[in-house]
Amino acid sequence: MSDTNPKSSNFNALNADVTESILSLLPIPSLVRFSTVSKLWRSIITSLPPSPSPSSPWLFLFGIHNTSSFHNQSFAFDPLSNSWLRLPFPSLPSLHLVGSDRFLFTTSPRFSFSPILKPKWRLTSPVRFPRINPLLGVFSTSSNNLILILVGGVGSIGGLVNIDDRSPVQIYDSTLDSWQLCPPLPESFRSNAQESLSSALCKRRFYVFDINSCFISSFSLDTYTWSNVQTLRPPGLLFAFLNSCNDTLVLGGMCNSDRGFSFNLWRVEEGSMEFSEIAIMPEALLFGLLVDNEDEDDGNRFRTLKCVGSGNLIYVFNEDGHKKYPACVCEIGVENGKCRWRSVPHLPSPVNKFHKLVSFCSTVSITDVFRSEESQIGA
Repeated sequence: MSDTNPKSSNFNALNADVTESILSLLPIPSLVRFSTVSKLWRSIITSLPPSPSPSSPWLFLFGIHNTSSFHNQSFAFDPLSNSWLRLPFPSLPSLHLVGSDRFLFTTSPRFSFSPILKPKWRLTSPVRFPRINPLLGVFSTSSNNLILILVGGVGSIGGLVNIDDRSPVQIYDSTLDSWQLCPPLPESFRSNAQESLSSALCKRRFYVFDINSCFISSFSLDTYTWSNVQTLRPPGLLFAFLNSCNDTLVLGGMCNSDRGFSFNLWRVEEGSMEFSEIAIMPEALLFGLLVDNEDEDDGNRFRTLKCVGSGNLIYVFNEDGHKKYPACVCEIGVENGKCRWRSVPHLPSPVNKFHKLVSFCSTVSITDVFRSEESQIGA
């Protein structure tokens, strides 16, 4: 790396503020490449303000193979550069993996966490009730202390799943390295499989939505209490996922109506749970996500679709590995309040088949790429 790279001489002559303004507009993959041009450029790029774009979250996919870690793979999609990045798959303390808000978590038998892009695992104090496949949310207090909320999931006894487990909500304070027990999920959710639950953190409330029954309730992060259980079911809904986008609840799900099958998005009002349709996926995109299987009826063909989102983006993709996880994305309200759908490029080959796919959205800043090991949650 040189300070006098001729390719950068004109750029180096720019005012520092102008240089910083130009670089701050570039996608992160471009900044990573440009950081290798010269020591000066790297210094400028690594000193850029840590301001992730909340409106353009990345989509992360972590594929886990139960018997051979060699086949594990991880990918990240950057919507600004419209490209997939193949990430080094981190070493895992456990296969019970969850992702949320710039971090990876292993939830059983010990709870630990690590930054996504700079893996360095840290064990927490022992969690009172270890969970498998829990819902997990990350939020900050006014003093910038990060808090984790752990809801639902199933327990294990001696490595076996405990289907009768009724554990409380567990809240972790990263500064105190301690867990607090709170009231468990309302009874209406407990008889259903944990895989059928979806969650969203919005305005200091952690919402839990049952994908199939359409029950919804929220946990207050101020009073540590649950709201009454309500039903959120737009007409013709088959199944749906709840997301939080720019402090607004957005429901995305499959419908079967007089118009046929469609994937719709609705804006949901907090409290009343009233909904209004904001977008319908174009039919060509929807059927491009499907796996061709003549043995399945029309309704079941959509069951492997999943929806995750934050900021102003909603990603919809197929968790079935036979088509190598095709995806599309919807930008909410980009043109006069209208939504715009587009396909996502194919994953970079080769793509393995996995026993489990962990998927989530997260904002990413340049400091997440160049952060020091000490710059992590609770440190």
